[in-house]
Amino acid sequence: MKEVNPVRLVKLYDTTLRDGAQSEGISYSLDDKILIAHKLDELGVHFIEGGWPSNVKDEAFFKRIKKKPLRSAELTAFAATRRAEVGAENDKSLKNVLGADTKFVTIFGKTWDMHVKEVLKVSLDENLKMIYDTVYFLRKKGREVIYDAEHFFDAYRANPNYALKTILTAQDAGCYNITFCDTNGGAVTSELIRIISEVKNKISAPFGIHTHNDIGLAVANSILAIEAGASLVQGTFNGYGERCGNANLTTIVGILKTKMFIDCIPDAKLKNLTSVSHFISEVSNLKLEPNQPFVGKSAFAHKGGVHINAIMKNPASYEHIDPKVVGNHRRLLVSELAGKTPILLKARELELELDKKSPKARKVLSLLQKLEHEGYQFEAAEASFEILIKKALKKYKNFFELESFRVIIEKRKTGKIVSEATVKVRVNNIEEHTSAEGDGPVNALDNALRKALRDFYPALSKMHLSDFKVRVLDEKAGTAAKVRVLIESKDEKDIWGTVGVSENIIEASWQALVDSVEYKLLKDKKDIHYLKKAEGEK
Repeated sequence: MKEVNPVRLVKLYDTTLRDGAQSEGISYSLDDKILIAHKLDELGVHFIEGGWPSNVKDEAFFKRIKKKPLRSAELTAFAATRRAEVGAENDKSLKNVLGADTKFVTIFGKTWDMHVKEVLKVSLDENLKMIYDTVYFLRKKGREVIYDAEHFFDAYRANPNYALKTILTAQDAGCYNITFCDTNGGAVTSELIRIISEVKNKISAPFGIHTHNDIGLAVANSILAIEAGASLVQGTFNGYGERCGNANLTTIVGILKTKMFIDCIPDAKLKNLTSVSHFISEVSNLKLEPNQPFVGKSAFAHKGGVHINAIMKNPASYEHIDPKVVGNHRRLLVSELAGKTPILLKARELELELDKKSPKARKVLSLLQKLEHEGYQFEAAEASFEILIKKALKKYKNFFELESFRVIIEKRKTGKIVSEATVKVRVNNIEEHTSAEGDGPVNALDNALRKALRDFYPALSKMHLSDFKVRVLDEKAGTAAKVRVLIESKDEKDIWGTVGVSENIIEASWQALVDSVEYKLLKDKKDIHYLKKAEGEK
């Protein structure tokens, strides 16, 4: 990677804890907010917006974080301009902002005359007074003010003279930075850059950019604004936010550091980008999109045989950067499209001898093509593929044998639906028969299977199912259609995927479930200690 431009620094302003929290499906607890703030601080983000101090949870956040302060990031409190006809010193929201006791405060003000007249319902002059009084009051109290010019691009399109007046008013009052906001996320890049070019020479304050992704241009608009001179970029990690989300800071960091060589986080921290993205995804309880640039599971995944062949000769042939730079890794997907190369690589990884021209290689490829024709898919089920290839090469011994299983679904008079699974397995000629309840049939099967095996294989207590997907393969067949079940499992170290296919959803789930359990035992084989029970001493 080229040297980062030592002259140019773009400061990152993260609003995951406020704008990101407005994303559908996200509800951060106080502890969640603290965890995310410290993770962003460790990465080297410059500003972390903690939220509205007027909100009870956010007020508690600002108090709690003082007990374990951020190491380098500046915490910012967020609020609107003072209310109409109320002096700044008497505005309750601004008092709460001061109570948050942060050096930096972010204030948003109305820029669009339509909003001033129809939403605030005040005169254009009164809105200018509200902006000036708010910024000036906070400056007198020793705060640095980042001024968010809300709806700036819509405002400028509707009434350029007034939009310009609002930001000049904030500048005259002494703001630290003026951030142009594409609040509705509808600005086309060419128009956004034209407006910035017209305005930037009319202000003396540094400017920033805050974009939303309603037409899919948030990252592009942010990058072009930086090229036009923005010294601060606002966004959220993983692009979380209301409607279609905010500019994705994860992607922006990747672009700035690896493509534009502009400093934004310390070089040594760039390798943590993927892990931080995944961490925030986990805390947010939202699955990270696999095709997310730089940090997604599929960002450096290769499926086509031609691509895989070229990658093995020169990674630059189909990868724009070395995935290790951002803490990600290359994946070669196993499928009927990929030919023998990924099979050979997986065999090598498993320390199995397999030659490209050998009958064994042809056998595995033929089996793979047959199974994919039946509906199996191994791209997201690498654990199932490992078991498949070992079985095909007769290098695999089952950890247990199924005698039978049964699932009962019962609706009780309370209205609650309960699933109960009974499993009978054999380990080292010892039969184990047990049952367990679950929230659904697959959960019940999982509980019963691990209950039956836990005395033989204690390591199973360290794993759990983390995701479950069902895909109908032939919708025209109705209830007789085949289904493909993908199960994602995890333990304290790894995440792995397994697959099952059948006309019966319970059978497909069982196949994926068994592979998941056996893969856990396979990868932990060296650490498994058999109890006396497993040795035949019942």
